[in-house]
Amino acid sequence: MNRFHKQKSLFSHMRLLLPLFVFCIMFLLLLEGLSSVSSAAAREEASRLRDSVLQGAVQCYALEGFYPEDLAYLQEHYGISYNTDKYVVSYEVIGSNLMPDVTVIPLYGREEGT
Repeated sequence: MNRFHKQKSLFSHMRLLLPLFVFCIMFLLLLEGLSSVSSAAAREEASRLRDSVLQGAVQCYALEGFYPEDLAYLQEHYGISYNTDKYVVSYEVIGSNLMPDVTVIPLYGREEGT
């Protein structure tokens, strides 16, 4: 029997494990990158929703002379719509002649339809 047989076997296992290890590292980096892009897109979508609600409120003020009392008025008369499974929109009126405070809260981790 060859006395170097064990060393060759260990070396051949290392040759197989190294590419697997590198693949796993690359895969984890890819997942992290996708997660980062997804988070940035969700923040941008929430920002656009907030801007849309504020734009509708300003348009209402320009056309009717007052800011709407609630979000339902904007939804009914100015076409504001959003996915209630993904976001909660806080629309707080300070006065009919003062810009409302709008906050958009993303609902992370909830499945659609629940």
